[in-house]
This record gives sequence, C-alpha cells and structure tokens, in this order.
Amino acid sequence: MKISLSDSINGLYAITPEEINTAELLHKVRLALHGGVRLLQYRNKSGDISKRSEQAAALRQLTLEFGIPLIINDDAQLAKQVDADGVHLGGEDGSVAAARALLGKDKIIGVSCYNRLSLAHAAATQGASYVAFGAFFASTVKPSAPVATLDLLSQARREIHLPVVAIGGITTENGASVLSAGADALAVISALFSAKDITLAARQFANLSIQ
Repeated sequence: MKISLSDSINGLYAITPEEINTAELLHKVRLALHGGVRLLQYRNKSGDISKRSEQAAALRQLTLEFGIPLIINDDAQLAKQVDADGVHLGGEDGSVAAARALLGKDKIIGVSCYNRLSLAHAAATQGASYVAFGAFFASTVKPSAPVATLDLLSQARREIHLPVVAIGGITTENGASVLSAGADALAVISALFSAKDITLAARQFANLSIQ
C-alpha cells in the first residue's frame, strides 16, 4: 500500500513500548494499527543493536502492510538501514541537516522541542517535517520531562507552519483538550499499549481526532 507522508502527521501517533520479545511487540502493534494508528514510531532504548535492527525491520514490514509511516526514534542510521519513512530527533540526537543528508529530502524528520518554542522555530528553519512538544501531563515513561502548557500549543499553531505533535501523559480523557489547543497528532505509549484492549484504546484515540 502506498504511504502518503504529507497527510500522515495527524491523529494517533503510536510510540512502541520497550518489549524485548519481537513477536509480542508485533502482536501489540498490530492490535493498535487495527484501531486506527496514523503514524508509528519505533522507540527502544535497550542499546542492543541486533535486537533493534530485528524489530525495526519487522515493524517496517508491518507498517507497509497497513500503509502507515514508520519513524525511528533517535537513530537516523537505523532508519536508513530499514528504509523507514523518517526519524525523530531528541535534543542530543544530531542535527536536522545531518539526518536530511543521510535520509533524503522526502523523508520525515521530527524534532523534540520539549516546552521551548524557540527550538521549534529553529527546527522549522532547518527543514524539520514536524515539531513535538511535551510533556503536557505526568508521564510514566519520562517522569522528569519538562512540563509544557496547552498555551504553548496554541502559540505554536500560530507561529510554526508545520504539523505539531503533543506527547507526555496523554490519555483518552485529556487528549481532546490537547487537540483543541492546537496539536495535530497525539503521541502515546502507555495509555495505548498498557490498555487491556489495545485496539479499543487506539480506536478511542483515533475518534478524538475526528470529533
């Protein structure tokens, strides 16, 4: 299925949980994709290069099956290796220019801007595809993450002419307020993959974006 990258940065942006068992990871992600995920980011901080390569390659095939983009967290080299649709860069993950040179002009490059609009302006100038802010609520994945406000989203929507992604403690209960404030996409880990019914949780998040 052909992937339309230009229209993909909206709705539910699923970020994979830490899962050493590749089969279990694929099972969870497949359940989420059935619920309406629009964009998937592979995130694995284990440092096991062979495992990360194995999982990224498997997720590349799964996302192609569902026709959605695959973004690799932090690692432009791995994104190139598995021909992912792009990379997401944190504050210490290298420059947009370097990632663009490696991956090519048509790939997605997202940038974490935390709670700083200045970083988003810089990312836009450097050629990023989208900017991400957070955490907006308490996060179990990053409990010490900088706190971002909903007003920041509204300001970013006015000033940054790129898709805006929100992350950090987002649930089906608070997600609507984040979208209303200006986010195009909700990046979610725990509230999706820790749910008893992953497909149902994904569907509920996806429905928020079309209300």
